[in-house]
Amino acid sequence: MKKINIAVDGTSGVGKSSVCDRIAETLQLTHLDTGAMYRCVALYLKEQNTDLEDLEAVEKAVNDIRIRFDNDIVFLNDKDVSKVIRTNEISMMASKTSALAPVRKRLVGLQQEVTAEKGYIVDGRDICTVVLPDADVKIFMSATPEARADRRYKEYISKGIEADYETILKDINQRDYQDSHRAISPLVKAEDAIEVDTSSLTIDEVVQTILDIIHKKVD
Repeated sequence: MKKINIAVDGTSGVGKSSVCDRIAETLQLTHLDTGAMYRCVALYLKEQNTDLEDLEAVEKAVNDIRIRFDNDIVFLNDKDVSKVIRTNEISMMASKTSALAPVRKRLVGLQQEVTAEKGYIVDGRDICTVVLPDADVKIFMSATPEARADRRYKEYISKGIEADYETILKDINQRDYQDSHRAISPLVKAEDAIEVDTSSLTIDEVVQTILDIIHKKVD
């Protein structure tokens, strides 16, 4: 297969990262998890007690951040934050901080710079519409809030993270609203993106469905 970029957008908790990991391994691509990048920013701003209303302070803080990936391990300024950035609190905060202009400008620039030479599968909220509008393949993953809440609940329990299904469902609905109504780069399905409803599909079925789409588009 020729060197390509694949853009994957979708709602919170739909399983983008897990699916993209599998596809990246199958097609020998590099998976760039932009959601983890935004969670790192949210965690750092929280730890620094940054006033989110002070955009100059936010911009300064974001410029101090270094993020790197080592397989499944995420490092924020050389500290392993893989587990803490996946908590519900940080996920909800990331929805707010990712709407801030200095945050989006900094991270979108980094994402476009990294993927310029192609060979990436990138997932997030605005990859098809903003980060990689010229991606070779565009996918929009969706699922009902209830299906996503059930998956996230089971994921947290399996990782030893305390969780409550009803709280997760409420937060997912709230995050859906925040992501789709923010002023900067709201979550929308790109006109040329192919939607995959994962509500009743296993991860194997989702991966195979998207692989079939990729091969059809590229071949």
